[in-house]
Amino acid sequence: MLLNIFKIFGKLEIITCGATHGYFPILYVNEKTIRAQIAVGVQTYEKYFGKKPRGIWLPECGYIPEADKYLKEFGIEYIITESHGILYADPTPIYGTFAPIVSPEGIIAFGRDIESSRQVWSSINGYPGDFNYREFYRDIGYDAPYDYIKPYIASNGARVHTGIKYYRITGKDCEKDYYNLRWAMDSIEKQAGHFFDSREAQINKLAPLTNNPPIIVCPYDAELYGHWWYEGPDWIYILFKKIYYDKCNFKLITPSEYIDKYPSMQISTPCRSSWGANGYSEVWLNNTNDYVHKHLHSIGDNMVELAQKFYNETNEIKIRALNQCAREVLLAQSSDWLFIITNGTMVDYAKKRIKQHVGRFTKLYNGLILDNIDENYIRFLEDLEEKDCIFPEIDFRIYS
Repeated sequence: MLLNIFKIFGKLEIITCGATHGYFPILYVNEKTIRAQIAVGVQTYEKYFGKKPRGIWLPECGYIPEADKYLKEFGIEYIITESHGILYADPTPIYGTFAPIVSPEGIIAFGRDIESSRQVWSSINGYPGDFNYREFYRDIGYDAPYDYIKPYIASNGARVHTGIKYYRITGKDCEKDYYNLRWAMDSIEKQAGHFFDSREAQINKLAPLTNNPPIIVCPYDAELYGHWWYEGPDWIYILFKKIYYDKCNFKLITPSEYIDKYPSMQISTPCRSSWGANGYSEVWLNNTNDYVHKHLHSIGDNMVELAQKFYNETNEIKIRALNQCAREVLLAQSSDWLFIITNGTMVDYAKKRIKQHVGRFTKLYNGLILDNIDENYIRFLEDLEEKDCIFPEIDFRIYS
């Protein structure tokens, strides 16, 4: 039912992503691994929505020019980049992030607006840090007496978040006060109004300077709304009501609508970039996780080898094993494992997942290369097909 609502809700444009959020600026050492991430992402989207996506959210907003030809191959028209991906493009875009650019390969790039991002995301003065909002980190899973909370936490007795939180942010390094819904709603109204007024002023200033009407691109993680920022969904609701009912000099638009209305744009190659810390790749490549990449590159190369060697394979078991190899590569490539290691949260779990997927791929690969497909191998394959059953229609030949 939810998918049907998405299909018919005219002002909501769903775009695709890389299959498992593999980080392109590092994976491109073997470009066929990027092609596979894009191909499976597009194929999965088409399976559920019945049409091809026009746009893609680049994993971690990570842009590299080498991916453009594969985006084009699978029908992607546009991407969204971090601000400096546009600002440092070559040649320098005339209108900065306030107009999309198109790469020589024909991929349109929209840049994240700096001002509106700061108002929501800034850890210093962003809206979610308002002292009247609910404190995410004070949860009764940790606050309540252990004997009382034990039946409601993890089965092994570890304290976990329950979602029941009684306190507001209150301030920094202070005793927390109880949450007051009325005060929180007052802050929501005030900040939705501030965001609305800020966009009006911004557009009034920009409009005389741009050829087409300026566009303000405001991308945020969905988990911000309702998870980290409990009041976030209400903020969006109030903001959208104001845009609909109040007189203003702008309207909401999807990237595809903007492209269709204003197809004339500057040709420029976006800069290599991401929206990680400091704008490039250090979150996914640093001294805490750099050891991982040689393994990711190795299984990527080996997967390409398998796809070429067994392209015309007809044996059902081997084809199943080859498809499972492709799943294991994609699962190992998830950028989240590297992100978790860098942030120091659930590190053992992230390392375990990487090791598992690389190990599973390697065992399947060795059996195929050595033609050692015995009963133990088949049982191992069947176990993996149940555990790692993502992308049931995958075809290993996407790596060829």
